[in-house]
Amino acid sequence: MTMQLDHDQLHRLLEALSESDIQEFRLEGDDFRLEVRRNLPTIAVAAAAPAPATASAAPIEVLQESTAGPATPPPVVPASRSDLVDVTAPMVGTFYRAPAPGEDPFVEVGTRVNSGQTVCILEAMKLMNELEVELAGEVIEILVDNGTPVEFGQVLMRVKPG
Repeated sequence: MTMQLDHDQLHRLLEALSESDIQEFRLEGDDFRLEVRRNLPTIAVAAAAPAPATASAAPIEVLQESTAGPATPPPVVPASRSDLVDVTAPMVGTFYRAPAPGEDPFVEVGTRVNSGQTVCILEAMKLMNELEVELAGEVIEILVDNGTPVEFGQVLMRVKPG
């Protein structure tokens, strides 16, 4: 039996797991492996807002690995300059630069931001989550295109503090 998992099914599965007390979950198909683990040590998310109260309080780590055919490499992110702070995705979701289609983006390269200012929206399971920066500075790079799916911990933009 061949098992396929589309984006919506993955979101429903993660939502069901986040509402359960399951700590580890593994699902394998012919061409993929999905592992979910909770309550494991995590790397701090720099300059990211805390997840909303509607999200699971425990971080969820998702690993997907192809075992057949060529592996899809993760998005290539240029090395960070030491004077910049990475703004990373605190969850899996879809990245949106503006509050609604046709509206101006929250920020552009060169925009001055203040601590607590919204810089983008991450849509996860039909919930729009505003991502705020935790420092004042200038947006130097925006690394993700509008409407692009992002992974947990993926660098979205870089800010020069000051």
